[in-house]
Amino acid sequence: MTPELKARLEQETKSHKIVLFMKGNALFPQCGFSARALQLLRPLGEVHTVDVLADPEVRQGIKDFTNWPTIPQVFINGQFIGGSDILMELAERGELADLVAGNNPA
Repeated sequence: MTPELKARLEQETKSHKIVLFMKGNALFPQCGFSARALQLLRPLGEVHTVDVLADPEVRQGIKDFTNWPTIPQVFINGQFIGGSDILMELAERGELADLVAGNNPA
């Protein structure tokens, strides 16, 4: 990963409360997992989305950045959380809203 891409990803993940690296965009998700993650996050506040299909460098770069092999990837309050499966578990346990509010560090 280039230093420029690393800096871009760091800036992107820290500049917004909720960041979703996804396939597609908020208006047109391109995979079910991305759509599910967006559905879980939307009620909790503004979700900044990054379409990894639009930029192959970002698509691979975010995987390298987090050492996580799949998309979507979610950052909340600048911290990497995981993918849609992790979000679903947090939501089922009632912890996702607290995490967004900053009341429950992951």
